[in-house]
Amino acid sequence: MADSTTEQVRKAAGAFGLVTPVGEATASQAPAADEEWQLPGGSARVYYGTGQKGVVRPVVLADGFNLGPTDFNSLWDGLENGRFPFVSELRRRGRTLILVGFDERSESILRNAEAVVAAILRTGAEQLGGTRLLVGGFSMGGLVARYALAKLEQQRVDHRAGVFLSFDSPHRGAWVPIGLQAFAHRTAAVDDTYLRQISSPASQQMLWRYLDDTKGTPRESPLRTEFKSQLQQVGSWPRIPRLLAVSSGRGDGVGNDARAGAKTLRCAGPLFDGTYFLAQSQGDPAEAAVLDGVLGGPETITTSGFPELDGAPGGTLESFGIIADALAGAGENVETAHRSVCFVPAVSAVSVRDLGRQEDLYVSLDNLAPDEFDVDDYLLSSDNDPHALMTEDIGHWVLDRLPD
Repeated sequence: MADSTTEQVRKAAGAFGLVTPVGEATASQAPAADEEWQLPGGSARVYYGTGQKGVVRPVVLADGFNLGPTDFNSLWDGLENGRFPFVSELRRRGRTLILVGFDERSESILRNAEAVVAAILRTGAEQLGGTRLLVGGFSMGGLVARYALAKLEQQRVDHRAGVFLSFDSPHRGAWVPIGLQAFAHRTAAVDDTYLRQISSPASQQMLWRYLDDTKGTPRESPLRTEFKSQLQQVGSWPRIPRLLAVSSGRGDGVGNDARAGAKTLRCAGPLFDGTYFLAQSQGDPAEAAVLDGVLGGPETITTSGFPELDGAPGGTLESFGIIADALAGAGENVETAHRSVCFVPAVSAVSVRDLGRQEDLYVSLDNLAPDEFDVDDYLLSSDNDPHALMTEDIGHWVLDRLPD
């Protein structure tokens, strides 16, 4: 392979992102925090409520998954400058917001829970007044907070939390198309940026199925199996606070427009001519992708017995769109039919069904009895929105359920 071709592939692969494009322009500068805390494996930004001079009626929220340290500017931007100004509304009600970030967001959920535990304990120590805490997180951050609270309860430590809240967190698993996982292995020969994200500890702990090699069989990662075991050892869920969950997906069983078996992304050269990806179908086997081009091939990637996960109701990621844009930026001719597919199925975000069966994945949640859910209360979105998007409906729903 010529040096110029290698550089083109490296340019594309270096921008592949699991959640966001690598090297994406950072958000505008967040306001200066009233306090900054250094924590084991992370840090926190503390924003007092309007008119307050200390930590009052606190809300502790943990960041989600990505590669590298928490970008507090982007975290703030997503909460404040999207469809609903959540931070402003929270502070206007006299609440202190404590945003917990991690030194490495792709590190083990169990290890990053140490930062959340420290933030919870410091919040309780510094708090003015006796209002119970709301503790939770976004995406992976909800799992981190869930484990942290449950572990504190197992240790008989008073976490003072009255409410636990997860924003589109993959309690029953997240989904990254198997074809894209295989592509990460293929392109790692030139640049392993994408593979380092998919194969990171946190990613393997969250993914419902993980592919460890292009010729391997998608299965539950041993890291996920161990994580679920560790959750069980601390009781699986905290028992003291009220458990709330928000999904970015619909609850009526209606998925997005990624039709099973349809091509989502096709490459026409000069780098990956003949490569294409298909939306997940139920076939046994089912073709998920064909990988071809300057790095070798053709190689067909298949799955067996999977439900139609790409099109499922749930919070979406631009899983194919991010890859398409990076390839196009390096000179590849691409056709993209579906930029976004399901990332966190609705049944996972509200923890009511596992992901392995079509009928569970697409069930109408409105028809299920409340005692089938692991959480006490939940909110589904009116559409299959981008993963963990702060909307007006979600913002008001959460604000109405803050602990008194």
